[in-house]
Amino acid sequence: MPVLRSFLFAPANHPRRVEKAFTLGADAVILDLEDACAVSEKAASRPKVVQAMQAPRSCLGYVRVNPLPTSFAYGDLTETVRPGLDGVLLPKVESAADLQTADWLIGQLEREHGMVAGSVDLIGLIETAQGMARLPEILRASPRVRRVAFGAGDYTLDLDLTWTRDETELAAYRSEIVLQSRAAGLEPPLDTVWVNLKDPDGFALSAQRARGLGFQGKLCIYPDQVPVANAAFSPSDAQVAHARRVMDAFAQAEAQGSSAIQLDGQFIDYPIVYAAQRVLDAAQRIAAAQTA
Repeated sequence: MPVLRSFLFAPANHPRRVEKAFTLGADAVILDLEDACAVSEKAASRPKVVQAMQAPRSCLGYVRVNPLPTSFAYGDLTETVRPGLDGVLLPKVESAADLQTADWLIGQLEREHGMVAGSVDLIGLIETAQGMARLPEILRASPRVRRVAFGAGDYTLDLDLTWTRDETELAAYRSEIVLQSRAAGLEPPLDTVWVNLKDPDGFALSAQRARGLGFQGKLCIYPDQVPVANAAFSPSDAQVAHARRVMDAFAQAEAQGSSAIQLDGQFIDYPIVYAAQRVLDAAQRIAAAQTA
């Protein structure tokens, strides 16, 4: 599984901001043809996406196209799915058919442009009540879909929710996405953006909450959010050290015929050991990605 702690948005129609975005330490950059790109510049920005994706970079490169029902989506896909593109973020997914349509078109474009079949990742953005209600079918729509993302801005608008700092109104919906993703055999999902740029502590708390609920990473809209997200979705040194102690102590106990022990007053059995191994595996993947 790739390391996907931070996805940083950059407006596709601003070349300087695009160029800088790829240097800020995000695990992936999303060039945005939807909300961050004015209507008058959407079509003209598509070649800029292609150019940026074909330039040397050290992280993954995605494009957020416009929703399928709009007049821009077809052109966004047909003009940006080219060699160098790692994935597509499809907004306002409300049915399996949305992802299946995008999947089919991306597959044709991969073949047309000599790309490896299935190489372009497809992430559906769940932003409406319809999308949430149809999660089971959406998550099983296509093998190209390895994970989905949650978009709280449009979601709270659709349901007329008040998006508060502690985000308690989002807890049930976040948990549902994590649960359904696991049930469908997908990777953990990606969490929503944080829109109050004057409250960096709020972003940090939001990221910590999302990690605690089982998300694997967070969408970011501001450069300063990237290192915070990376830290929130990475095991801390203390967590790694504790995981190693758990693994060592349990290995010794198991060698003596025991499968349940205590360590620092904590009961340790196989589920705790598997969780510790997961921490070590995550730390190893992050370290490998940083040295690649």
